[in-house]
Amino acid sequence: MTEPVHIIGGGLAGCEAAWQLAQAGIPVTLHEMRPVRQTEAHATDRLAELVCSNSLRSDDAEFNAVGVLHAELRRLGSLILAMADRHAVPAGGALAVDRDAFAEAVTSAITGHPLVTVERGEVAGLPPPEWRDVVIASGPLTSPALAQAIQDVTGTESLAFFDAIAPIVHTESIDLSKAWFQSRYDKPGPSGDGRDYINCAFDREPYLAFLEALQAAPKISFREWEKNTPYFEGCLPIEEMAARGADTLRYGPMKPVGLTDPHTGRRPYAVVQLRQDNALATLYNLVGFQTKLQHAEQVRVFRMIPGLEQAEFARLGGLHRNTFINSPRLLDATLRLKAEPRLRFAGQITGCEGYVESTAVGLWAGRFALAERRGEAPRLPPLTTASGALLGHITGGAEADGFQPMNINFGLFPPVPEALRGRARKQALAQRARADLETFLGEAC
Repeated sequence: MTEPVHIIGGGLAGCEAAWQLAQAGIPVTLHEMRPVRQTEAHATDRLAELVCSNSLRSDDAEFNAVGVLHAELRRLGSLILAMADRHAVPAGGALAVDRDAFAEAVTSAITGHPLVTVERGEVAGLPPPEWRDVVIASGPLTSPALAQAIQDVTGTESLAFFDAIAPIVHTESIDLSKAWFQSRYDKPGPSGDGRDYINCAFDREPYLAFLEALQAAPKISFREWEKNTPYFEGCLPIEEMAARGADTLRYGPMKPVGLTDPHTGRRPYAVVQLRQDNALATLYNLVGFQTKLQHAEQVRVFRMIPGLEQAEFARLGGLHRNTFINSPRLLDATLRLKAEPRLRFAGQITGCEGYVESTAVGLWAGRFALAERRGEAPRLPPLTTASGALLGHITGGAEADGFQPMNINFGLFPPVPEALRGRARKQALAQRARADLETFLGEAC
């Protein structure tokens, strides 16, 4: 019997790596510690459970780097993107999913595959030496024992940052005599009609009072070992943003641009957007409202939002510690640990940030492991593709000193030769990425 590839972690990256290998005929043992050992953020034992937002962000493959990555993953046969498309919910120009149906679908696909064995239980330390091929996709909530083992073998400190969870409210408790349905600029998405968000408008004085309440409300205290852990700038707690100035939120998650309040006929001073969280549309999450406020304070302060005065919360926000390795220093170009090449890393533990990025790194980790198992040299995607730009950044393009998690963005792509700017530049980068991926795939045939 062929020795399996062992994959540690049943999140997006681990499931995607397992799928790529199993679909190519390679047996896989997928190790997932839940429910034997739970994390501080997960609520179920499902594979690919989404613990923060239900959004995979922009699906625009012409002008947005995330949308380009979506398109590449679809072209490469991604299980995660296929299930996301199947269980999409309206979200304007974004791809968002019914998180429960999505996780159930991924779990069913993985557990039902004849070449995948799912073993529940913690890998409490370095994988045993008889595991010849290992993909560590344990995610940002890697268990302390495994994190310590990684630190021991690399001889370097693991880095860490805080990531946060936004609250979810019951739709029926939202006052639509004050709120309204509209996507920014009325833009429809893959499953929407241009009316995909519920919007709650602030005038200036209530907005300033809301900011004051956010900053004054008691927060959950950090534990001693968490105190010096930096936030990830792309996912700051709402109260942290409020403390940076009165207009920070108005130019961030509460920006009113592209929205018109039908109750007043004008653009609001600031706006809170809520995005559908499940297929039944019975739940909506507060976009960008990750928080460290105490739970009772969340209810009090968030009910200051116009339209949410009687809001009933299905889940309150929270904050958890995420860990990642210094990939530019520790990994080679195919995601192998330089100090022990039988170990390959994938997903957010590598320092990529975001569901889609985690999926992409998992996909390529699986493909690199497949090539090695077949005795072939792994082929790297072109740096001009979103996949190649992301891999290039985390495995050497980023500065090792001060390395921080990074979402995919056009700044990671090599520049286009022409002196293009704005949307023209983005479109040129997207078109080049699409063409170069097709050339790359054609060369493999």
